[in-house]
Order: sequence, then structure tokens, then C-alpha cells
Amino acid sequence: MTDAMRAETITITGHGGDRIEAYLARPLDGGPRGGVVVIHHMPGYDAATKEIVRRFAAEGLSALCPNLYSREAPGADPDDAAATVRAAGGVPDERLVGDVAGAAEHLKSLDNANGKIGVIGYCSGGRQTFLAACSLTVDAAVDCYGAFVVNEPPPGRPIKMHPLLHLAPQLSAPLLGLFGAEDQYPSPEETKALAAELDRLGKQYEFHTYDGAGHAFFAVDRPSYRPEAAVDGWRRILDFFRTHLS
Repeated sequence: MTDAMRAETITITGHGGDRIEAYLARPLDGGPRGGVVVIHHMPGYDAATKEIVRRFAAEGLSALCPNLYSREAPGADPDDAAATVRAAGGVPDERLVGDVAGAAEHLKSLDNANGKIGVIGYCSGGRQTFLAACSLTVDAAVDCYGAFVVNEPPPGRPIKMHPLLHLAPQLSAPLLGLFGAEDQYPSPEETKALAAELDRLGKQYEFHTYDGAGHAFFAVDRPSYRPEAAVDGWRRILDFFRTHLS
């Protein structure tokens, strides 16, 4: 296997038949390959997220990130787009599920696809990964510090998010969760509550909480970056997807 890839901005069909922007990276050394839908963090569809998409392609997986802010702020700077969407209350859950479904269908249509789909998300995208894995049939899901799966958001936040724990019986795939011990959203208590519910339901999951790490420890362009946690997290993510998407 080589790391040769093709990476490009494309248009896909999202929720309600809307045509939305997306970023696709795929290996060029043949197939068949599993596909990964990357759900971007609340700061938006930015350069760091596109680098994550390319990382998956370099590791032998096709990956696609839909721009969840395409409708509110087409062509806008990621920071401006994120501010616009925050002011509007965030991405509606129903629309998110439709956009992820459209991204998954596009990955399955690729000529090197093996039909298996994973979903991964960071920050708000971690919560949305859990939502997608409980609303769609996928083969693997990775939640990177997704908050408000168990608890309500604190008062005064403009984002309209509601807990998702009631959806846990519908979880369709093995779940990998990667969290920081110093994070507040989600706190270790919140992830423990989620683990307890998944245990009760007999769901397949694997959670890891990193000491010395807070929120966004994967973000190489932010002060929150924690190299040791991020390196180990990437190893676990790739092993997890190779196991479930082969």
C-alpha cells in the first residue's frame, strides 16, 4: 500500500435532497476500502478538519467530511460560518442525520468501496456521531469528547442541544470513545454515566480517558493539543476502523 491519494472539494446530496459542499479524500492504490464520514467540530469545516480527512486516506480509508454549515454560510470563512450557525442555534439534529446519511451513500458509491461505513466526530461532532450511530445503520463509530449526550447544556448557551441518552438502545455499531480527564463538557462523570447505560444495554463499546488532557486534545492548531493523548488516540482510532471496516 502507498499513501497516494486524491483529495478534493465535491458536492453531495444531503438532508432533504439539498446539495451541499463536502471534502473527499480517497486512496489511489485500489480497493476495496471502508469509508469514514468525518463530522467536523463546532468551529467548522476548516483546514484542520480537512487534514484529518486526508490522514484517513493516507492510512488506506476513503473519508468524506460534509460541510454542515453549507446552507447558512456558503463559501464563508470557517470562523464566520461557525458564528452564523451558533447564532441560529446550531445544526438541527434531523438535518445532521440526513447529511451524514448522504455522505455515507456517497462513500458507498465510490468504485473502491467495500460497503462498510464508519463515523467519527470531534467536540459537537462527537455528540453528532452518537446521534448518527443511533439513527442510521453504520459499522463503527468514534466519539471524540462529544458533550451533551447525557447532560443538558448549561443555561445561557445559544446552541440548541438536547441529551441523546434515550437513543442508546438504537446504537447500531461498536463505539469508541476518547475523552480528557480534565474536560468539563463532557466531564468524566458524564462519560461514566454513558458507559453505565451502554453496559446495561449490552452494547459494544470501548472508552479511554486521558489524564492531563482536556477538551480538544486532538486539535494540533490549538493550545489544548496534548501530543501523547492524540498519538495514542489516533492509534486506537485506526486500529478500531481497520477492525470494523475491513
